[in-house]
Amino acid sequence: MAPNIPTDVAGAIVGYPKPALDKFDQIRTMVFSVAASDPAVGPITETLKWGEPAYLTTASKSGSTIRLAWKAKNPDHVAIFLNCQTTMVETMRLNYPDAFMYQGNRALLAPLNEPLDDDALEFCVRLAQTYHVSKAR
Repeated sequence: MAPNIPTDVAGAIVGYPKPALDKFDQIRTMVFSVAASDPAVGPITETLKWGEPAYLTTASKSGSTIRLAWKAKNPDHVAIFLNCQTTMVETMRLNYPDAFMYQGNRALLAPLNEPLDDDALEFCVRLAQTYHVSKAR
């Protein structure tokens, strides 16, 4: 279960349309659920980066930031931004080619009018939250 949304994050998403808020809530819940299932990840810090909700493994430093956004210029999707200096988006594209639309090496786009692929989303979140631990192995 996800904690209450911090005031600054709630302010950033206040203008999202209902379908985008619903998708945001699904992704956010998965972020906290996956972290809770792995003691190596530890608590998640929910904050804003570039004015958008961001999720960090601040305590353990096990992972890479996950950032979420809905943008009026791409109104049919919620974007899941991953560090573009990594191969995480490419890994997702190879493992789950049809689960998301992909935007270069920086984002996975989750369509608002289609259900999320929970397996793909969990894989993505786990990949990001354990990125630094995985690279060390």
